[in-house]
Amino acid sequence: MELRDFRALVDRMASEVPPQYLEGVFAIEVSPRVVPHPVYPSVYTMGECIPVEAAEDPPPSRVVLYYGSFRELARERTDFDWRGEAWETLTHELKHHLEFRARTGELDAEDWAAEQNFNRQEGKPYDPVFFLSGERVADNVYCVDDDLFFDREVAGAAPERVELDWHGHRLTADVPRGGLPLYLALEGLDPAPVGEAFVVIHRRPRILDLFRRHTGPRVEPVRVRRGE
Repeated sequence: MELRDFRALVDRMASEVPPQYLEGVFAIEVSPRVVPHPVYPSVYTMGECIPVEAAEDPPPSRVVLYYGSFRELARERTDFDWRGEAWETLTHELKHHLEFRARTGELDAEDWAAEQNFNRQEGKPYDPVFFLSGERVADNVYCVDDDLFFDREVAGAAPERVELDWHGHRLTADVPRGGLPLYLALEGLDPAPVGEAFVVIHRRPRILDLFRRHTGPRVEPVRVRRGE
């Protein structure tokens, strides 16, 4: 199916949705992008529900379907049902929209995580485990503004090495000696992530941590290799 035909298909489907489910939806769009899953191979993000910055409370949403992801799956599956998959994706993202409007507290947490991630990028103090308020994309893997964080909570000292799954491969990286919390900036990931990728090694947060001023954890670049 060509891009223009897919756009026409989505427009027709949107017109079939009862109006009450579209309340607060700013736009339903089709993007030509291919959006692979940040960790797993042959898995694609088909659509997203994206809150729009606005003075309204709860905020409106923009629903986007990724034509490129549909096209990639259609190439892999001879029985791919364009209409069925598009309808399932559209209704799934509209369900997220309704959930967003009902759970503004979660949006506040995600906004806070995005703010903390911006502080990290700018070299300002930030909470070392802010990413736990981001989007959970796999077991112990979180995403904040396209940056990935592999969570590794330890009871005592840091391990000598860490392991992680990346697009069907088991990877390892050596852990530099030193104190915690520690951000390992991963180098050599293939395919490369959209944003940055870190393994974050930290101890379980304690009550006293709430009263401490965060100056930012230690960040060390490490190169990954295939598991041994």
